[in-house]
Amino acid sequence: MNESYKIKDTLKSACIDFVENRLQTAQSTIDDIQVSLTHETKSSAGDKHETGRAMLQLEREKAGLQLAQIQTLNEVLDKIKTEQEFTKVGLGALVYTSNLNYFISISAGELIANTESFYAISLSTPIAKLLLSKQVGDVITFRNTNFTITKIL
Repeated sequence: MNESYKIKDTLKSACIDFVENRLQTAQSTIDDIQVSLTHETKSSAGDKHETGRAMLQLEREKAGLQLAQIQTLNEVLDKIKTEQEFTKVGLGALVYTSNLNYFISISAGELIANTESFYAISLSTPIAKLLLSKQVGDVITFRNTNFTITKIL
């Protein structure tokens, strides 16, 4: 297996783990809210009870939105084919620059693969928008810093 494929596989797996952790957290929150809603009993302070239930409903809606975002992240990761090679920056590319290295995927922060540091970034981030469709040798200016794309895999 090509070394760049191994790095991409490692990074994609790390992104999948990142999303799975978010999913477990969101699901746990939903479960806790459901238990709280089930155990909430009508007290003599009726307004307080209704306010508590309303707050729990809002929390459940927020957690539901998180689940939708997680689904979107999984859909993005499904589109990444680690064996794909790039001449221009696109979804799934490893981008080496004179400054930092990037994995164009989802926003998952810094990841390590093959002792190298990569920043997993989504296409909607400002830096990814600058990198998109660029080639090796192109110079990018981001936050008053110039850097050159040295390699794209």
